[in-house]
Amino acid sequence: MNKILPVVLSGGSGTRLWPLSREKYPKQLLPLIGKQSMLQATVARLDGLDGLAEPLLVCNEEHRFVVAEQIRLLGKHGRVLLEPVGRNTAPALTLAALWASRQGDDPVLVVMPADHVIVDEALFREAVARAVALAEAGRAVTFGITPDCPETGYGYIQQGAALAGDGGAFELARFVEKPDRQTVQKYLDAGDFLWNSGIFVMRASTWLTALELCRPDILAACRAALKGGEDGDFVHVDATAFARCPADSIDYAVMERLTGAAAGLPKSAVIPLAAGWSDVGAWDALWKVLPKCEVGNAWRGDVLLEGCRDTLAIAENRLVACIGLSNIVVVETDDAVLVAHHDATQDVKKVVDRLKNEGRAVAQWHRKVYRPWGWYDGVDAGERFQVKRIGVKPGAALSLQMHHHRAEHWIVVSGTARVTRGDEVFLVSENQSTYIPLGVKHRLENPGIVPLEMIEVQSGSYLGEDDIVRFEDTYGRR
Repeated sequence: MNKILPVVLSGGSGTRLWPLSREKYPKQLLPLIGKQSMLQATVARLDGLDGLAEPLLVCNEEHRFVVAEQIRLLGKHGRVLLEPVGRNTAPALTLAALWASRQGDDPVLVVMPADHVIVDEALFREAVARAVALAEAGRAVTFGITPDCPETGYGYIQQGAALAGDGGAFELARFVEKPDRQTVQKYLDAGDFLWNSGIFVMRASTWLTALELCRPDILAACRAALKGGEDGDFVHVDATAFARCPADSIDYAVMERLTGAAAGLPKSAVIPLAAGWSDVGAWDALWKVLPKCEVGNAWRGDVLLEGCRDTLAIAENRLVACIGLSNIVVVETDDAVLVAHHDATQDVKKVVDRLKNEGRAVAQWHRKVYRPWGWYDGVDAGERFQVKRIGVKPGAALSLQMHHHRAEHWIVVSGTARVTRGDEVFLVSENQSTYIPLGVKHRLENPGIVPLEMIEVQSGSYLGEDDIVRFEDTYGRR
């Protein structure tokens, strides 16, 4: 058996799960169900399969350090392929297949979005093992989710004749993109339609062969782009070349054309799957897959529910009390609160679009922002001042930098800081402080083995994050 290469696509923004999910820290990086993030759960989902290789993750370049850290915490050593711009799933898979082929092997790719939930993981692994066997024989395999309601928010797959010699796989008859309610009910009555899961299994060579015939323009652009080289765990892509690549999905670019066995194209297959799948596309979808009490309520955090039914309540920072609610979603974060009816949760994206049009950072950023060296949390801000909590991981360092418009006062709360200020280098311990004048080169480091936490008070005429001139940076930022 060829080795099995998990390919995890982590490019979504998850705007319908705002305010928890935001563009700069989207839903796949969050622990929405259980203690692991959705990305971590996706990577771990295949553990136990024979011949499993370390994962290959495809993500936005902006998320690279968070993704790499989350994989490290799983005890894995996967590669992270960096997309400079989003071009949908077909180019993402093409980059992954090209990279895999250049390693001198032709692995079976198990292509999974990073933001899906699968409750019965044992059943999923059984289905993947069946798909791998079909992929070894040259088929492009997808999974169709057995529908349990007339859902109009998903695409549909029609299964054809059963494959000989396999008790659970079928020819792939056709794809239908998000039909209306009346059509969906006909599909459910017919009994041979499945939800499109967006999960695929095929050899790297199978995808590249199909793409050469269906979308040679995407293949050529990705070949030109995959010349950026590698840096540790990161695989870089040439930004200019990749920007020229057409955007398209795996379904549209290839899979829909494999129905009917056109000449020269690989054969396809679909495996029905009833394993508690959800793409968690909106708050009502998350509520459906969460554990609930006897009256349908699900909650997380410091929540009090009185006389509520079928309600989802999430409290991140303070007590949330709900009284007499039915079919409602309440989500509290440190800088925003969402209240929505289950039937309207798809419209959260409209709120995010309005916030973006108004130039409000809350549409894209959380108050707590993660960096490769740790994090900072904007505690307070006003005219000519800003206060942040800063956490620096053991052994990590911020860039050597300078600000044109602000000075900074640092107070160490716990741990020890090594401070570079101009020509000075000195230590600042717990309950001690130091001052960084405007225009002076400086750097903050954590030389210890425990996290460093400190308070930073900024003052000046302009306090934006773009007022940073970097002279040296461990993480290659500019």
